[in-house]
Amino acid sequence: MISIYVTSVVVDDQPKAKAFYTDKLGFQVKHEIPLGEHAWLTLVSPAAPDGVELLLEPEGHPASTTYKAALVEDGIPFTSLAVDDLQAEYDRLCGLGVRFTQPPVDAGPVITAVLDDTCGNLIQLAQIKGTGAS
Repeated sequence: MISIYVTSVVVDDQPKAKAFYTDKLGFQVKHEIPLGEHAWLTLVSPAAPDGVELLLEPEGHPASTTYKAALVEDGIPFTSLAVDDLQAEYDRLCGLGVRFTQPPVDAGPVITAVLDDTCGNLIQLAQIKGTGAS
C-alpha cells in the first residue's frame, strides 16, 4: 500500500509562507531543519499532527516560477486543502485579511473557494458535502 507522506507547495519566500500558513491558515510546524539558505520546512494540521505533511518548498528552479505564474494567470489553484465548514473558514480568513480570488461556490459534491497565499500560489479550499455544515 502506498500513501502520501509529504506534499509540496512551491513558495517564493519560506519565512513569509510559514507565517501565512501558520498564522492565517492554522497549520503548525512539524519540521524546520536548516539546509543552507533554506530549510526542510513541513507543516501539519493540528487535528492530524502525525498526518500528511505540507512541505513549503523553496522556489529554486526557474521552471517553478514560470509554472506558478501560468497557474495564477489562468486562475488555477496549485493545490487543494480540505475544510469542514467552508463558509465559516471563508468568513474567518476574510476577517484576517486573506484575499480570495473566488468566494465559496457550490460545485455539486463540493463547495470550493480559492485564496491567494501571498507566496505566489492560489490555494483551493474544499468542503465535501455531507462532512460539515452545508
